[in-house]
Formats: sequence, structure tokens, C-alpha cells
Amino acid sequence: MCNLYNICVVDDDVIYQYTTMKIIEILKISKKQQVFSDGEKALEFIQRHINDENELPDILLLDINMPIMDGFQFMEEYVKFWTQIKKKINIYIVSSSVDPLDIEKSKKMIGVSGYVTKPVKLNDIKQIIAEI
Repeated sequence: MCNLYNICVVDDDVIYQYTTMKIIEILKISKKQQVFSDGEKALEFIQRHINDENELPDILLLDINMPIMDGFQFMEEYVKFWTQIKKKINIYIVSSSVDPLDIEKSKKMIGVSGYVTKPVKLNDIKQIIAEI
């Protein structure tokens, strides 16, 4: 894996944040990492850097259940301005929910590239990289 990506993790679980960042570190696939504990902070970051492709993530791993702004709310707001972003952001919903309704809703959302069930494994990240 020789391409390096800006990777953003949006999740309120610090253990998940840590383990995901360790997997990314092991795979040596990132040039920059960002971690946000809720969707609102991630959305603000994207809006602040909307014209700066070097700052925007290539891959965004988004949890569904978070305080302040959950993953579904994030996506509802994101699609309001995503056409203004010149860089493609590959958004993957990453959740512990195995509820078929959550999975189906995620797959139907505009801008969502895929759904990954927690805990994220090394092969899950490899698969995401292979898809993009």
C-alpha cells in the first residue's frame, strides 16, 4: 500500500479511536489523521477547509451513535454543501449497530461509500483502501 491518505475518525469512543489509529499506523497508509468526538466538530472542520484539499480527509470513518451530532445528522448536513467540495471524501459508516434498519439507512444515504461493523479490523481498513 503505497498511497497515503488523510484519514478522519469521527467517534466518541476513545478506545475505538485509539485502536483504529493503531491499525492505520500499522498499515502505514496515512499522511494525516484527524479525530473528532462528534459529528458537529467534524462538520465544522470540513466547512472551514472546504477549499483546501490538503486538509480535507480522503477517508472519513463515521460512527452513528454520538452525542451532540450523530452520524446520520452529520450526513444530513454534509449533503447540503458536499457539491461545493472539490475533493471526494469517502465516508464509511462504522458502527456497533447490527440493526438491519441502520445498515439499510446507511447504504441508502447519499455520500456514504459503505458500512463497517465494529470492532474495525485490519482487513476492514484494507478493504476500504482497496475500494478507493
